[in-house]
Amino acid sequence: MTMNLVLQGPGAAQGKLAAIGAQARPSRVVALSAHAVRCEGVQATPDVVKAVQTQAMVLGVDASFIEAGRSLRDFGLVAMDMDSTLITIECIDEIADMQGLKPQVAEITESAMRGELDFAASLTRRVALLEGLDASALERVYEERLRISPGGEAMLTGVQAAGLKTLLVSGGFTFFTERLQRRLGLDYAHANELEVVNGRLTGRVVGGIVDADEKMRTVQRVCDDLGIATDQAIVMGDGANDLKMMGVAGLSVAFRAKPVVRAQADVALSFSGLDGLLTVLA
Repeated sequence: MTMNLVLQGPGAAQGKLAAIGAQARPSRVVALSAHAVRCEGVQATPDVVKAVQTQAMVLGVDASFIEAGRSLRDFGLVAMDMDSTLITIECIDEIADMQGLKPQVAEITESAMRGELDFAASLTRRVALLEGLDASALERVYEERLRISPGGEAMLTGVQAAGLKTLLVSGGFTFFTERLQRRLGLDYAHANELEVVNGRLTGRVVGGIVDADEKMRTVQRVCDDLGIATDQAIVMGDGANDLKMMGVAGLSVAFRAKPVVRAQADVALSFSGLDGLLTVLA
């Protein structure tokens, strides 16, 4: 199949990008920026894809094979995971740090993101460890530790300017998604609600858990609400619990993701910022 190959990387020189792209024998190479090129008319055979992506990974470059002509105009929604995707931290790990339990909780988080543990069961275990923590710890995490991932605000500006709606869907917590929704002007948000009684966490969540299935259903519900098919959604994530919602999308994007997620995504951004999406669809 003839496709385009977009190569980009922080500080990557045009010569390095062209050398990687030469393996795909493009009919034309277009400079998209100082650190990105589009190789047009490439043959995306399994051997070519493997050779390009292997070399690109070694050289710190993101290599995205994509159908020619695809652009943001083909889509109506961008859905994003929160922890380690839109933001740089895992909120539950940082909350646990306030309880002196970050190593124990982070180990469970990492296993769940690799797909080694059932997400709902792992979340229940992790939240239970937070019992008794003063709820003010949530505000401290938000103010002191939460940061938007590189390129996140630029990506959102670009997709919103193109008329796409935005959804933040997270196995994390409403305390953070609601604040990010207001701060970034997001259209939709859905996450777990931590139970708080008398100013302290009870170690439980309120209602059902937002797991992989619920994330997928949320993308489907929002698409229905917008009157678009799910193949008009772009879904971005990093962990195994994002795979089901990525699977119903028209374009799935793995951001700084676990290997199991990179292997199944249409586009993997391992070195570029979130705004690398705009370059892929330029």
